[in-house]
Amino acid sequence: MGFINRSLITCLVILFVFANTRPISCEKDDDPMRERYKNWMAKYNRTHKDDRQREKRFQIYKANVELIEAFNAINEDYKLTDNQFADITNTEFREHYMGLKESSSRVPLLDIKQNEEHSEKAREMLEAVPQKIDWREKGAVSEVRDQGRCGACWAFSAVAAIEGITQIKSGRMVTLSEQELVDCNMIDDGCYGGFMTDAFDFIRLNGGLTTESDYPYRGQQEECKTSKLDHHAATIKGYRNVTANEQSLLNAVASQPVSVGIDAGSMAFQFYSSGVFTGPCGVELNHGVTIVGYDTDGKDKYWIVKNSWGAGWGEKGYVRMKRGVEGDLGLCGITTLASYPLV
Repeated sequence: MGFINRSLITCLVILFVFANTRPISCEKDDDPMRERYKNWMAKYNRTHKDDRQREKRFQIYKANVELIEAFNAINEDYKLTDNQFADITNTEFREHYMGLKESSSRVPLLDIKQNEEHSEKAREMLEAVPQKIDWREKGAVSEVRDQGRCGACWAFSAVAAIEGITQIKSGRMVTLSEQELVDCNMIDDGCYGGFMTDAFDFIRLNGGLTTESDYPYRGQQEECKTSKLDHHAATIKGYRNVTANEQSLLNAVASQPVSVGIDAGSMAFQFYSSGVFTGPCGVELNHGVTIVGYDTDGKDKYWIVKNSWGAGWGEKGYVRMKRGVEGDLGLCGITTLASYPLV
């Protein structure tokens, strides 16, 4: 993408902020945008308590759609769409759907020497990793779930990584419980944020994690069902942190799905629809996801990333994020806080 296009995108992002502060206005009922909003509400089963609330949400929706269409007209890498987040502002999106917080202790279970040895081994093995891998094709990835308006992305990220390595080692796909982590892991704050390695620690110390069917997801933090804590469907012995660079992350993903933190707070990520996501985004991590593979699309190398906003977001719940970017942090800081469970 040329300099002019990138400049235009930057301007559009700035306009987005002001677009969502427009005053409420009345327009004709036969306005095509209103008809589009009516259809959108039906698709996502959206209702409003009164006309004023409906008008407010319509104005936000309209501003978002106008920006989405302008963005799609000039961007050649990926497309945006009016998905389930189209009637909320970016501020609301960040408030309700981001849930990654840093752990009070980022010291891994393995000591520094072991991690250094692992990093050296990763560099030595780099040339041996496959050119592409998709753990979905190998049965190591469960269906995409929806965290709802609960900031439990950290739990979904950790669970997806554990489901993956459990299937790789045992040959069985066991769908595990995020709700047990949300309710019972007292290190983190449930729907108000958490950290994947804290989840790994909890599961290790608890002796395992139960299934989704045994302890189903509720979309809110509730009292821990202690009777479920000894129903172990999968166990881990710890976790390992990945050195913050794309080569080490590539080697790790070649072996199993990996939990990562990213900056997913941009308008572009909010409305992502398809294609290889190239930003804009920063490196202030706010969302936990799981890398389940990598591949190349023409000139673009990318990570295959499983999200937890339902199958209606992105590419059936996934986003392809560009890899091979300059610097050790990767796109949106994707290499910064990568880790994976050990069994």
